[in-house]
Order: sequence, then structure tokens, then C-alpha cells
Amino acid sequence: MHQVNIHEAKTHLSKLIQEAIAGEEIIIAKGNQPVVKLVALSNQQHQRQLGTAKGKIVMVDSFDEPMDDFSAYMP
Repeated sequence: MHQVNIHEAKTHLSKLIQEAIAGEEIIIAKGNQPVVKLVALSNQQHQRQLGTAKGKIVMVDSFDEPMDDFSAYMP
């Protein structure tokens, strides 16, 4: 982990991003006061698992039937 000031961070942003991707933590400071920590985001993408809602969603047989409340709007 190392600390850089805002001007240095703006000047060397690409280099700092590469360091963060490599696992380094970079502290960006304003007037020697730490303000921001630059770290890489984790690349963990969860695998989708199909069929997890099976049995939780039920469609009744009368799903496509017109509703009584809308009879005035039906031709």
C-alpha cells in the first residue's frame, strides 16, 4: 500500500489502476490527509443456477379468462 497526492494520481492514473489490478492498495491523499483508497473490484461473477424457482410460481388454468371487473370494456 502506498500513498499518492491527487495531482500525482491524475498524472499517473493508468499506472495506478494497473497496480490496483495487481493487488496493490493505493491511497489518494489531499494535503497529506488520506481521502480515497483505490482497489480493484473482485471479479467474482456468480454462476446462474437454472430451476431455482421451480414450484414457487403457479399459473392457474383460468389465467387467460377475461376478468369480471373488465366486462364493461369487452366488445
